[in-house]
Amino acid sequence: MSANIDLFWSFRSPYSYLAMPGALDVVERFDVEMRFRPVLPLALRSADFFSPENQYKVKYLLVDYPRRAELLGMPGGWPSPDPIVQDLQTFKVAEEQPYIHRLVYLGVEAQRRGRGVEFAYEVSQLLFSGVPGWDQGDQLKDAASRAGLDLEAMDAAIADAQSHRQEVDANQVALDASGHKGVPTFVYNDEPFFGQDRIDSLCFQLEKDGLSRSG
Repeated sequence: MSANIDLFWSFRSPYSYLAMPGALDVVERFDVEMRFRPVLPLALRSADFFSPENQYKVKYLLVDYPRRAELLGMPGGWPSPDPIVQDLQTFKVAEEQPYIHRLVYLGVEAQRRGRGVEFAYEVSQLLFSGVPGWDQGDQLKDAASRAGLDLEAMDAAIADAQSHRQEVDANQVALDASGHKGVPTFVYNDEPFFGQDRIDSLCFQLEKDGLSRSG
């Protein structure tokens, strides 16, 4: 028997990045189909998150994320350039956003080509490695290639991004209806499993339901 899992995910979320080795492990270990469903980052979908009364959450993230990455043995850098153009002193988000929409639409296209999770893994490794200039040269092209995809063909497919934009909007609606608004959120059997530190709970449930490939 096979089951479906939806993965709601953001290209700017460090915890989404930290979840990807575990997400790939779930796909390998269990008889499941994982659907990659990218959403826009909080900076665009919930601008009030960066209000003064919430800034302690942002400051905590900036402390906790590198610590968690080190614990997991993963690089803990911040993307350069940041996928969201934002003043990290005032937290004001710029009106012009030259990076994030392309990344999100490419994520949608990668899922349409059956390689969404793999694309998210490779691109997030590139973004959060701490190496600057992920948008320069062939770095993104090479990441797509490692995921089994052709970046040039994908860019051509998202040139008219109306359907991709609609899919991102639908992903957001589905995330809001899932029982949690944060990312990464895995949804299995209409139950949300929020956070990269809840993948073990997801695996526990999959094992209970007899979906282990070794079982």
